[in-house]
Amino acid sequence: MKTQETFRAIPGFRASGICCGLRKTTAPDLALIASDRPCSAAALFTRNLVQAAPVLYDRALLSRSNRQAQAVVMNAGIANACTGEQGLRDAETTASLVRRALALPHEDAVLVLSTGVIGAPLDMDKIATGVGTATAQLQPDGWPSAAQAIMTTDTHPKMASVRYTPPGSDTAVTVAGIAKGAGMIHPDMATMLAVMATDAAVAPPLLQEALRRANQTSFRCITVDGDTSTNDTVLLLANGVCGLPEIRDTTDAAYAPFMEAVTLLCQNLARQIAWDGEGATKQITIRVTGAPDFEAARRVGRTIASSPLVKTALYGNDANWGRVLGAAGRAGVPFDPARLRLAIGQPAQPSLELVRNGQPRDVDEERAAQIIAQKEVALHLDLGAGTAEATIWTCDLSHEYISVNAEYRT
Repeated sequence: MKTQETFRAIPGFRASGICCGLRKTTAPDLALIASDRPCSAAALFTRNLVQAAPVLYDRALLSRSNRQAQAVVMNAGIANACTGEQGLRDAETTASLVRRALALPHEDAVLVLSTGVIGAPLDMDKIATGVGTATAQLQPDGWPSAAQAIMTTDTHPKMASVRYTPPGSDTAVTVAGIAKGAGMIHPDMATMLAVMATDAAVAPPLLQEALRRANQTSFRCITVDGDTSTNDTVLLLANGVCGLPEIRDTTDAAYAPFMEAVTLLCQNLARQIAWDGEGATKQITIRVTGAPDFEAARRVGRTIASSPLVKTALYGNDANWGRVLGAAGRAGVPFDPARLRLAIGQPAQPSLELVRNGQPRDVDEERAAQIIAQKEVALHLDLGAGTAEATIWTCDLSHEYISVNAEYRT
């Protein structure tokens, strides 16, 4: 299994990103991804009760189409959330515009995603013009422009790809995707969009299960600020262009490497989102071990990761370990505080132990501050309550985060 350092396009897919004028700037704001043939489709959506029109539309479409799709259209600048029946009609119209532009034979072939300001209506004249332009510019290597077009407060496009060869085959398979997100990021899920695709052939139910499993250790393990959005959506499309037999069951020899590739891809994109948090100055990895089960470890980790007190201390280069233990203690997971162990460091360097058996160590505070002052910081908390573990990715909370969100609409 190899994660590509440079993005590798997916055979049988084309993409584009253009400016259609939805933003107040001239930045790209409309992305289109299309497959040469119908795809199996898997999707995960926000668990927020307030859900944007595209989320409602896509849920219904996938139900009608038996989890089949062939194209995805995404806009930035306007979320099309809290827009009522008109918002639903606009989502449907956007899909119809793309279907006609691509001459797709199936009525329910186009998924719609939006991100941006909540409560504002889409300018459908601009959407209509943009769809025509985006269709004309579709190309196999157009994924970078699509990634740029869905950015909001992101500081850079987010892309990743994994390439592997199934056992007993000489044919390489690609799994790749793009994502956006920098604020309102928290498990279940975030103000994030992620569209991933593969040239593998995978039955729709199994594709959905693979995405669900990969999500547990990736997008559900990131947080920036503890908020979840109205629009977050993760899609995975499989068009089967590689020519290998369709993967239909978890016992298929080709399933395990496919599952590993999807998980690696999701984790790569998830880390990029978490570490590009609005105003972030540090990339923080929190590993929780010694938990009763994975869900308990994740719950403790994301409670620590979403604590403003922990995040501001990390921003200020303060090894305030009491805040970490305090956050862990309110996560709702039973453990014995007298068995806690906490260490800090960089991911690839030896850790500095701050707490052992629930008591502070004789720590060189200057050394601790030097560790936390680095761009990459790792926390390791062992609960001493089991053998399960989870890793959470997050960032610090800086003055700039407040500035970004105080002025988001202005």
